Amino acid sequence: MFDTPVVSPCINVCRMDPSTGLCEGCLRTLDEIACWAGMNDDERRAVLEALAVRRARLAS
Repeated sequence: MFDTPVVSPCINVCRMDPSTGLCEGCLRTLDEIACWAGMNDDERRAVLEALAVRRARLAS
């Protein structure tokens, strides 16, 4: 279905927000960051979908 690999959402602003437990740059959790390299593309897409939800929730 998808031909291109899923790239990391990291933007090199790697600071964890203690109040949310999310990276201030990419909004991933520590577990998501640590597991990213071992995830398959479907798992990575699921994380990216979760990030979109987080971004929308934080913007409102």
